[in-house]
Amino acid sequence: MGPWPHPARVCSAPCAGRSRVVFVSSQGKDTIAKESKAAKAALDKEEKPTSGGEIGGMNTGVAIIGFILCFLAGGGLMWGYDQHRLKSGEIGADNATAEHGTGNAGTWNDNDSPIPVSSKDPSKGPRTAPVTIVIFSDYECPYCSRVEPTLAQVESTYKDKVRFVWKNQPLPMHPNAKPAAEAGQGVFVLAGAEAFWKFHDEAFKNQKSLNQESFEKWAAAAGVKDMKKFKDGLAAHTWADKVSEDSALGNKVGANGTPAFFINGVNVSGAQPFEKFKEVIDAELTKANAKIGSGTPKDRIYVTMSQENKKAAPPPPKQDEEEKEDDKTVWKIPVGTSPQLGPSTALVTIAVFSDFQCPFCSKVEPTFANLRKKYGDKIRIVWKNEPLPFHPRAEPAAELALEARAQKKDAGFWAAHDKLFENQKALNDEDLWKYAGELGLNVDAVKAAMKDHKYKSQIDADMDVAEDFQANGTPHMFINGRRLVGAQPEEKFTKIIDEEIVKANALLAKGTKPEALYDALIHDGKGPPDPEKKALVMPLPTAPFKGNDKAKVVIQEFSDFECPFCGRVEDTLKQVMEAYKDKVKFVWHDLPLPMHPNAPLAAQAGREAFKQKGAAGFWAMHDKMFSNQKDLKRETLDGYAKDLGLNMDQWKAALDGSVHKAAVDADAKIGNDAEISGTPAFVISVVGAKEGYFISGAQPIGKFRKLIEKALAEAK
Repeated sequence: MGPWPHPARVCSAPCAGRSRVVFVSSQGKDTIAKESKAAKAALDKEEKPTSGGEIGGMNTGVAIIGFILCFLAGGGLMWGYDQHRLKSGEIGADNATAEHGTGNAGTWNDNDSPIPVSSKDPSKGPRTAPVTIVIFSDYECPYCSRVEPTLAQVESTYKDKVRFVWKNQPLPMHPNAKPAAEAGQGVFVLAGAEAFWKFHDEAFKNQKSLNQESFEKWAAAAGVKDMKKFKDGLAAHTWADKVSEDSALGNKVGANGTPAFFINGVNVSGAQPFEKFKEVIDAELTKANAKIGSGTPKDRIYVTMSQENKKAAPPPPKQDEEEKEDDKTVWKIPVGTSPQLGPSTALVTIAVFSDFQCPFCSKVEPTFANLRKKYGDKIRIVWKNEPLPFHPRAEPAAELALEARAQKKDAGFWAAHDKLFENQKALNDEDLWKYAGELGLNVDAVKAAMKDHKYKSQIDADMDVAEDFQANGTPHMFINGRRLVGAQPEEKFTKIIDEEIVKANALLAKGTKPEALYDALIHDGKGPPDPEKKALVMPLPTAPFKGNDKAKVVIQEFSDFECPFCGRVEDTLKQVMEAYKDKVKFVWHDLPLPMHPNAPLAAQAGREAFKQKGAAGFWAMHDKMFSNQKDLKRETLDGYAKDLGLNMDQWKAALDGSVHKAAVDADAKIGNDAEISGTPAFVISVVGAKEGYFISGAQPIGKFRKLIEKALAEAK
């Protein structure tokens, strides 16, 4: 039970005649013990009994019993009050207890810091830590995901010298980030800090599955007992205000992108390497320890250090508010032959990257209808398919809509589009066939299109454009090339549309032909950035590989058996190999990271399996280790070796003697020489080329497909 909101919240009751007992919060057992002794001493000093050992007409024993009963009643009242605060969301579960080692014990705040934090924020590490790292992050941001192993390394390196405090900063272009943030905050309120960090880890491990079903599953696994309260809280957006407060603070202090960190108030922006964090942390540790040595209380060190660092920091550059609010950048989004609603001569083209199963895409549809009524033929809407990987019915729905277009042109597509969004929660095969019949389509042709993925190449092409222009998440709009993300209110659209109409009319007045208007409007816009490349030597013939040894395109992976992101990408890699089979050669490189203590031994285990049984032995051991990443202890690896029929004497000698350490280190050096420091990482290159296309992190298959296709084209 946490302390009362006021320094001395008391409950008093008459007891033992003239005696009065005062109850304080159960903030500490010592206080209660002192009160008990003081009460008894007071009773002992009362005037002597006049008869039968009575004090003021009451027996001493009765008085003490009365004290105990009142104490229990008062304690019950205070427990009940804390439970009320807990259920209302005023405090987190860990805040309602004395000590949990989670960094959130008791109700406290450091609100006089330039980056205020309090017990309402999930934290990890002691409040008295000399260094506090405030994290502004977004569960859907790939860079936030990428930095998580680095933060784990910071935690394992500095232990109780560092405290982490979480702040939500869901970005507008990530439609699933805010619901995830609300869910995480709900877990914290209902089950405490330890449960929050468990939820946090699951969300980042499964970044492509940020949906209601996952939130409920992760919350229950983290320790939320009252799932009805959790579900009701999500539905009512009970924790949305806290997320908004965090976001507003982030914007105020300059954390406009994610991830952003404030280390005792010193800003570190982006997914920086461990060395960058270490540089700042070490400097802050030195200064903080000096402050503590000169008398600054440990529980005030964060406020003191952040205030001083704020004074010493240069003023932030001024940013035009209008530019910050509305991105004026124009992107050269191709229209191609995509379905469109409205004339090609329209003054404004809205390219919409959307997903038939996405609830946020559904929410923006009425806005499009209102815009069509308001602007008529001055606007056209161009549809681009972007079925997200965690919406399994989005791609079949897209196949139906495109087959409707093939049968009944654009009018057929938009009729199917409306039908699908009207019935978004019922998109099973039987449902889609039913809708096809209601739309007057050839149902057998629709079934065949869905079964054969007839329009997959068209859908992939749309997704490649989305990837090119970083249209991550849906809905994602480009209004004459200007980006607008998420189910925004109508005013956001009309503001940009009105500006673009003025620009379009100006071009027409200068002689631009109406049919060439869109191309003219985006002519000077930005194209997609070139894919990142890395210089990497060709792998040795002795490296573990699968696929075609003679293939002209090589995919080299740098991975770590204990890395959760490496585990997450495995399903994607299986899809890649199934799709490309003999067209590519896939090569493994070990890159065990420092924060994963079991990774070096696991890497050597894979090497010994490779030595004894070749590629088949390596990949079998590889699969076993990734299937149970959280248990890579020696005895577990020994069990895998026995299962695979390895020679256990050779196995024991190899692992005990670190026989394969040199090979693992050599692999890591290849990666480090190419400036690859995180896992998983991939280089896709043509045999003999000096450079290859670089992929960092557990990316979706579309990213791999696009770069593999580029490499295959170059190989020809």
